[in-house]
Amino acid sequence: MATPCSKRIVIVGGGTAGWMTAAAFARLLPAGMSVTLVESDQISTVGVGEATIPHIRYFNQLLGVTEREFIKATDATYKLAIEFVGWGELNSRYMHPFSAFGRDLAGVDFHHHWLAVREALPHLSLDSFSLAAQLARSERFAPPPPYADLGYGYAFHLDATRYAMFLRQYAEQRNVVRREGTVIRTEQTGEGDIAAVVLESGERIEGDFFIDCSGFRSLLLGETLQVPFTSWKHWLPCDRAIAMASKPLDTIPSYTRSSATTTGWQWRIPLQHRTGNGQVYASDYLTDDEACDQLRRALNSEPVSEPNLLRFEAGCRTQSWKNNCVAVGLSSGFLEPLESTSIYLIQMAIVKFVEFFPLGNDASLGQIAFNRWMSTEYHRVRDFLILHYHLNRRTDSGFWQDCAAMNIPESLRQKMELFRESATIEHYERGLFARPSWLAVYLGQGMLPENLDSRVRQLPQAAIAENLESMASRLQQLAQGAPKHDDVIRRGGLAKEGPAVMSLYGERRG
Repeated sequence: MATPCSKRIVIVGGGTAGWMTAAAFARLLPAGMSVTLVESDQISTVGVGEATIPHIRYFNQLLGVTEREFIKATDATYKLAIEFVGWGELNSRYMHPFSAFGRDLAGVDFHHHWLAVREALPHLSLDSFSLAAQLARSERFAPPPPYADLGYGYAFHLDATRYAMFLRQYAEQRNVVRREGTVIRTEQTGEGDIAAVVLESGERIEGDFFIDCSGFRSLLLGETLQVPFTSWKHWLPCDRAIAMASKPLDTIPSYTRSSATTTGWQWRIPLQHRTGNGQVYASDYLTDDEACDQLRRALNSEPVSEPNLLRFEAGCRTQSWKNNCVAVGLSSGFLEPLESTSIYLIQMAIVKFVEFFPLGNDASLGQIAFNRWMSTEYHRVRDFLILHYHLNRRTDSGFWQDCAAMNIPESLRQKMELFRESATIEHYERGLFARPSWLAVYLGQGMLPENLDSRVRQLPQAAIAENLESMASRLQQLAQGAPKHDDVIRRGGLAKEGPAVMSLYGERRG
């Protein structure tokens, strides 16, 4: 694909995706590039991504934004894990922390040892062997200690609207130009590239390369370039969400909560100035009014906003980059925020596009690599989300029974069968969720393997149990010695932040 040297970049759409893109381009692209962002005050943004994962720290550090500056601007709180309530059986509860569990023993993955003696240690769940989970359970927070076997990542709960405003100021201070207005049509060249966008005012904005941040509409990639949308609704049937803010909690936890309902799930995201609440559900099983009533009844504090209804369909475009246009965020695809991946997928599209940025006249190989990378990201996250639904053991509604009985993608079926057969977790280099995450959901939702590593069976079970008791006790002591999360936030965050890495688990890859 021939693409002219991209000196004039036009971003269509603001919000989190648009202003993250603008800020990154202002900081990371070569000198001499002009960046224009077009957005309309008349078009509301979805405001997705109030719960994040640790990669956002890497993005902020790329921009040179300090943690304390970020926390102040976005009313952020720290996040160490996601708690899942009712996802296995009706009363089940487990953590998916940003860490691995325990440490490998005698060359064998830790979970084989725990599974071998778990019936003898009923008081020690898998969470007992994650310092991040222990801190979250006790509503504490501390930076990861300088011990490789105890490392973990951490992220934030944030006000997405304030984050976009903060990044807008950052970008405009670095010569990004904002144009107010609604795009009413696009113009294309004879080769099919986008030549310009035309605003309702009649203003025509030309560019060499266009970034589509127009949200679900996908104005450039979908409507103009006609890139098809692949629906995953048959695997991820939820197609509605209702969001509602309430007053801040008396004690602010250092984790997100996801609570299963009869037809989907509810989120609770604790910020400094308010609590973000929402309900994700399938309209085939529940009406909007019923969902709103369910959410109101579940609030932990007094509401401070009216319900905001969102309609969506899980899936993604068959390409994220076509001709001289790249889609970032919802214009490329949507996956419900069950594992807080919305901002991560925005970030990955930005970082990979910067890596493959078309400076010459031919960007065909970069385009292919970018599309392959983003497709892998979407499919990995898709499978991981489907796992949560398919692995449920609830019998209280047709929704959950249908999810448990559905035909799943072959890529997921193979992963599940491998773990069920031998307690082995498939490892892959590309894609977000590595072995600790899969382990958290497999065991958290009650999927037990039929066999373990034979080397563990040959070890004295009493010695394994004693070792694990000691390990869990050490982690509990460390957690209880950490400050309360409220106190850390009250001081404006950590006094000194460590370097961020592109890993969900800090330095530990799992």
